[in-house]
Amino acid sequence: MSRYTIIDKQGSPRANLPLVARDVALLLFALILVWACWPFYSVPTSSRGVVTRFGRIIDIVPEGLVILPPWEKIALFSIRAEQANIDDAEGSTSDTQPVKVSLTVRYAIAPDRVSEVYEKYSHDGDLSSYVQTATQEIFKAVTAKYSAPDLIGKRALVSADINSALRAKIAQYGANVINIDMRNFAFSDSYMAAINEKVTQEQLRLGAENKLLTVEAEQKQKVAIAEAEASAVKATADGDAYAKLKNATADAESMRLQGQSIASNPSVLELRRIEVEMKRASVWDGKLPTQMFGSAPIPFMQIQKTEEK
Repeated sequence: MSRYTIIDKQGSPRANLPLVARDVALLLFALILVWACWPFYSVPTSSRGVVTRFGRIIDIVPEGLVILPPWEKIALFSIRAEQANIDDAEGSTSDTQPVKVSLTVRYAIAPDRVSEVYEKYSHDGDLSSYVQTATQEIFKAVTAKYSAPDLIGKRALVSADINSALRAKIAQYGANVINIDMRNFAFSDSYMAAINEKVTQEQLRLGAENKLLTVEAEQKQKVAIAEAEASAVKATADGDAYAKLKNATADAESMRLQGQSIASNPSVLELRRIEVEMKRASVWDGKLPTQMFGSAPIPFMQIQKTEEK
């Protein structure tokens, strides 16, 4: 018979309720005591354990098994990468153009500053609200230093300035920035329309300049060809003129030499006259002319008779 069974006056067995209640109460008390005084804790990967004693931080423990006395507590604190999305952060350029940006900032709590972050900012490592506020503040400060055209033309420099300033700002909260993604960067619709119009006009201008350069190149080519042809004609004319000059010079020199020869030897002239008369006699047909003028020469060779000695 069980210790929880008793026999009543009629001899029938019945449950010993007081004893059962006592044992159940003792069991519950033991379970509560074990749960309250359980000394074994586990810290997962990418986390730290913040050990407190009566609410005061006394230690930061790494991943793994932790054994604590009942009067100490442990809170899990994440140091894995977290993400904060900032949609449509607003700013204004130095030339008062409104601009918006959407960013994604990935960050993680520095392991050596877990205690500071737990005490001042967050009990679980989530700093998204601080990051969003800091990002909006930094974006306004950076865009105010640039004009609207510079924000477009120097986007890499603007992104670097935002990155540098945001890293320094978030470091004040004990976090390290992993990377910053600029998802969207936009001006007002009217300004974007003006930019598009300017780009279109610039493209048209460049097209006109290219066409002008092509026409100028073609004109220069035609001028070069014409100059080459003119140079060739001039060279030919110069060559002909030079040849004529040389021929004339040679004829003049020949006549000069003949004149000198005749002047120095009169018999040469007589010999030439005889040659002319002989040529005329060789082509004479033996007929005398029917008409003669007083001043006309007689068509006969004048042969002088040599006196016999």
